[in-house]
Formats: sequence, C-alpha cells, structure tokens
Amino acid sequence: MLGEGICERRYGVVRTVGVEEELLLVDAEKGEPQALSTAVLARADCRARGDSAFESELHRQQLEFATTPQASMHDLTEEILRCRAEAAEHAADSGAAVVALATSPLPVSPSIGRGERYQWLERRFGLTAQEQLTCGCHVHVAVASDDEGIGVLDRARPWLSVLLALSANSPFWQGRDSSYSSYRSRVWDRWPSAGPVETFGTAERYHAHVRELLDTGVLRDKGMVYFDARLSHHYPTVEIRVADVCLDPADTALLASLVRGLVETAARQWRAGEPPARFGAGLLRMAAWQAGRWGLEDGLLHPRTMRPRPAPEVVDALLEHVREALDAHGDLDRVEEALRSLLARGTGARTQRELLRRTGSLRTTVHECVGITRG
Repeated sequence: MLGEGICERRYGVVRTVGVEEELLLVDAEKGEPQALSTAVLARADCRARGDSAFESELHRQQLEFATTPQASMHDLTEEILRCRAEAAEHAADSGAAVVALATSPLPVSPSIGRGERYQWLERRFGLTAQEQLTCGCHVHVAVASDDEGIGVLDRARPWLSVLLALSANSPFWQGRDSSYSSYRSRVWDRWPSAGPVETFGTAERYHAHVRELLDTGVLRDKGMVYFDARLSHHYPTVEIRVADVCLDPADTALLASLVRGLVETAARQWRAGEPPARFGAGLLRMAAWQAGRWGLEDGLLHPRTMRPRPAPEVVDALLEHVREALDAHGDLDRVEEALRSLLARGTGARTQRELLRRTGSLRTTVHECVGITRG
C-alpha cells in the first residue's frame, strides 16, 4: 500500500517513494495473455499476511501491485523484486506466468473485469476501453502539501517525456511491430483526460480544473484524471504516470530514483520562486510522441528548448538537472551506473526486438521476457 512521508535519514530530509506496477498474465507455455486475474488475486489474498499488495486492473489479463513507501532505494528495489516474485508464484498456481511488458507481443482479445466500475468504462468508452490492455508504472513521491505538489508538477512537465523514453517497453501490438518504442503511450492517449496539461500555479486552480472535468459528466470520478502527472487523490503524493512498465526491475528502481530527484529539484525551484517553463501542452505532446516513437533509439525533444537533440544528450541533461537532489539522497553513484547500463543495452523495446530477431518467435520472446521480469 502506498503512503506518505518526508523522513530524516543519513542524507537529511528524504522523500518517500512508492511504485505501482502493472503486469501481464500470460500462458506459461504459449505466451498468450490469459484472463486469470480473479484466480490469481484469490491466491494472493489467501497467502497475504495483512493487506495484499496485489489488486485487479481494467482487464482480467492484468495484475497490479503497489509497494509500501520507502525512503531507501535499496529497500524499494528489494520490495519490487519481492512483489514480482510473489506475483509469479501466485500466477504459477493457475498455470500462468507474469511478464513486465507494456503491451502484449502476441494477438489478444482483451477481457474487461467484472467490477461495476470496469463495466461502466466499457459501456462509456467502447473500443477505447477494450483496447487498453496496456501496463504502466506509476511512481508516487511524498510532498508536504498540495501547493508544493502543484509547484512540482508545473516544473517537472518538460522532463516527463524523457522518463517515457527511458522506460519504453511496448514495441508490439496484436502480433505486429508497431514501429513505436512505446505504443502503450499512444493507446493510453485515447482517453479524454490523458496526456500533458498546462501549468496551474496553485492547488486551488488544479482542484478547480479537476472539478470542471468531472462536471462535464465524461469522467466517472477522480480516478479517471489520467494526466501524465497528477496529485494523488488517495495519498499526499505527486504521481508520475507517464512510464511504461519496465521489463528489467533495475530500470524500475532507476525510474523511481530519477522521479524522486525530479520532484525534489522542482520543489526546490518552487520554494525559491523560480517560474516553470512556459511550454504549452501542445509542445509537450510533441515531446511525448517523439519519446514514444523512438525511445532512446533516435533524437528526443530537449526539455529546455523543445528542439531535437540526440537521446544520450537529453538523458545527460536530465541527470544534470537532478544531480544535486540525487547526491543529497545518496542516489547519485547508483543512478549514474544504472543509466550507463541502460544506455548500453537499451530499453525493454530494444530487448524485445532483439529477442525476436534472434529467435524468430514472438512466443519465445515473451518466454524470455518472463525470466527477465524476475530480475
């Protein structure tokens, strides 16, 4: 369960971080998504000591878990690994496996969950809801107040596309190469409230905007405010929602570290009275498209200029932007090493394509990714 906290640690005041990951349930032999979430969740509930970390998602071929809030990235990494391992054990009891892929490489007919909310979404949004069998990674970082949270969201906006590029892990769609590194991001943007937003300035303006969206009747509730980054409506956190689920759990830990660094950097800018960049949502949407199209395989739009630059240069710019915060949290050396590794081997999208080239089989690709998911 995600929670709250800005804690005193060896490195001073440290914001706690929690992660939500969505995983695919697939046939252990054939690699095809299987609508087994009800059975898997029942096993998870039976084995849980206290509240289970697992819950259902829109589609029955998905499983989600949420970590507890952690101040230590080492502890968060260990919990991510533990949750993935437990998810694999629960799935195995039903003859399935879990895999951290943001879309299914193999063709699938998605099955909407039976809950009343999920059924409403299917009736309301039709094919858009049917096709949302996509898996993301959401990172929660503690903030002291809603006003600080909005200060963070306003100033973090230009950097979110870089996080998408780093996490890109969905090149295939219905058995075909989509030509995108993150096709999940393109499918997700079909929701009416998804994507980048303008700056708000104050929490009052943010909440007023959310009320206006809900008053249209298009959205059912606050849970459908699908901004790339938002104030959590459950916890005192900002929630960065732009990323694909990462194939390698080490990349999830890297993503969480960068997000915490980005939040701390933006909070310091807000406290110092530094204004946010004035890029409109339209430009940010272009940056997100570019990141989703190429991942780290081609140029990205630089968050300071919104002009194309080589991906490694843009990643370096993100690292420099959050360097001071990473150092203050004791995360800098580990993040630098993790970024070098990711840039060398590539994202999950590259891994999937390389596996397909090597094996000639999408089924084998999924099977290999099941093993990588465990770490």
